[in-house]
Amino acid sequence: MAHPVVHFEIAGPDGERLIEFYRDLFGWEIQGAGPDYWLVTAGKEGIGGGVMQTRDEMPSYVTVYVATDDLEASLRRAGELGGETVVPPMEIPGTGSFAMFRDPSGNTIGLFRE
Repeated sequence: MAHPVVHFEIAGPDGERLIEFYRDLFGWEIQGAGPDYWLVTAGKEGIGGGVMQTRDEMPSYVTVYVATDDLEASLRRAGELGGETVVPPMEIPGTGSFAMFRDPSGNTIGLFRE
């Protein structure tokens, strides 16, 4: 697959409760990775992900991140197809870069570049 899903993210206003919920429900291993962010370790058959505590008026959400070699080109193409940029390219120190767009139905999808 040219652009595989490489990460998922589940976010809500009570990050600690989300961690406890998913750890108890699925037995996920979850480790702190920064302020209000925790990484979910992938098993042999799954992709890794994250749990995030939302801030202020940010709504709860679930999204996936798709690998791309060019964040800007992917955002531009999404726009040409009726999507819109939600988060412009941003660096994740020591990890890569990400961006987010909204598809024509309002779903938020992330892009990730190593």
